[in-house]
Amino acid sequence: MIPKIILGKGARATRRLIGYLYGPGSANEHTDPHLVASWNGFAPDPGRSPHRNPRDVEDQLAAQLDQPVKMLGEKAPTTTVWHCPVRAAPEDPILTDAQWADIARRIVAAAGIAPEGDEEACRWVAVRHADDHIHIAATLVRQDGRRPRRDHDIRAVQREARKIEADLGLRRLNPGDGTAAKRPTSREHFKAKRQGQDTTTREILRMRVRRAVAAASTETEFFALLEATGVAVRPKVGPSGDVLGYSVALPGDFNKHGEPIWFSGSTLAGDLSLPKIRHRLTDTRTEPTTARPADPWHQATAATERIPHHLTHGDDPIAQGQLVALGGTLDLLPLTAPAAARTELERAAALFERATRSRITADADSARVLRRSVQTILRTPAATRDGAGLAMLLDAALIAVAFAKHWHRTHRHAQQEAAAQQALVRLQTAYAQVAVPVLDDLARRTPGIRTKHRYARHLQQAAPDHAARILKDPAWDALATVLADAETAGHNPTTLLDQALGQRTLDDARNPARALTWRIHRLGQRHAPGPLAQAAMARSTTRRPSAQIHPPTATPATPGTPAAAPQQPHVRRR
Repeated sequence: MIPKIILGKGARATRRLIGYLYGPGSANEHTDPHLVASWNGFAPDPGRSPHRNPRDVEDQLAAQLDQPVKMLGEKAPTTTVWHCPVRAAPEDPILTDAQWADIARRIVAAAGIAPEGDEEACRWVAVRHADDHIHIAATLVRQDGRRPRRDHDIRAVQREARKIEADLGLRRLNPGDGTAAKRPTSREHFKAKRQGQDTTTREILRMRVRRAVAAASTETEFFALLEATGVAVRPKVGPSGDVLGYSVALPGDFNKHGEPIWFSGSTLAGDLSLPKIRHRLTDTRTEPTTARPADPWHQATAATERIPHHLTHGDDPIAQGQLVALGGTLDLLPLTAPAAARTELERAAALFERATRSRITADADSARVLRRSVQTILRTPAATRDGAGLAMLLDAALIAVAFAKHWHRTHRHAQQEAAAQQALVRLQTAYAQVAVPVLDDLARRTPGIRTKHRYARHLQQAAPDHAARILKDPAWDALATVLADAETAGHNPTTLLDQALGQRTLDDARNPARALTWRIHRLGQRHAPGPLAQAAMARSTTRRPSAQIHPPTATPATPGTPAAAPQQPHVRRR
């Protein structure tokens, strides 16, 4: 059940709201509007007055609601209208008028508009014009002339909504912490529907701004990237000439006056205000150049593989910084993906956005390597190559998102935990779409039977607990191919396999053959060491135990299932 508080001001604010509630709606979605409850139990109902002109009854209702406000004259507050739509979930049963009336009374009591038993409270009405929701309209002057005590009414109403869900057996929503981005309004949804779009303008702009932030190194580049994606930008300039903020609009998105509809960055999301963006860009410093630049896919994968360690062993600011960087990575990956996987990656990024924000201040500098390496990927088209880099990075991202889910669970961030779980499902689908063609191509180049037998013997010695599964897996041919490629490049395949096995446990892997394939692929593209170095590495890796971060063993829950008791995160890897 979702309540949403909207405030109104102006001489005719109450009359406009009543007219809207009893009108056809912006898309004729209002059917049979009528009162289900009111402050006194017998307020005039324009929807149930068949022998009177409905407009006259609307005038009468608005006048009665406004009476305490008018009595104050010039001392009346500027904001006079409190409007709260309350909507049930699509899968909830259709509630009766009596049930909605009880919900309305509980909401206005929780908000401080009309505490239970207070006969001098504010005047209010609840109007129902659809099966799944009501609108509560109140005026913000009590009948004794005082102002209502509605401190923190948004949080109070949300808490009461969670209680109502439990009492009526409705879908239980996760409690929030006030960091979620503003949802599109009903009007925005109806407008998108009329225009044949699945996504509202607000959501499109939020996605493009997030991508520009993730891809930019400077403020100038940020604004240039926005304009390059077809976004109109309007800077907010102070008296000193300094840019204090910005607003964005989509070309062709106009209001009824034919003017562009502008959204400030902070109304898209709290972390998209210009000061917050500047803070992130300040921490995005250029990495020192090296004589032989590293593969950006390998750098990004390595940085992503370190995220679980930061989430389990780092402090909260560093962990939050890693989540922000991971969210930026997911925002940009659709731009590097094949068309078949782009939609799922975009959905995963949109879902994970909620998991990137909490009340913990992020240490953005701790994730600088990940941000810079993904930016390098975007600026180096040749780096996309055969898709193996994207598959490797997605493999690491799946584990990172699973640990993000667990981190949020331990911090009691219910909405963020749910968002991470939903993103995980989408990422698993995208991973299959990206990885399967790459693995099939590698399998077509599998080495001869003698070479594969040689690799299999060492695998049985080095990983006896997993060897049988790996050798029976269809990805075994691809693993043998990358081992053979590495051997051709001058690597010792035995040493390379030991290194890959020592990077992270395979206990969590549903498909250890695929996991090893990406590790070997990355290790095999490094500069091959000389014979003496290979011998030293072989001695140091022989049966050497290593400290591991053990991901969970439980199968991830499907979206919408209740959260289980805290446990280690899990992603069913390929």
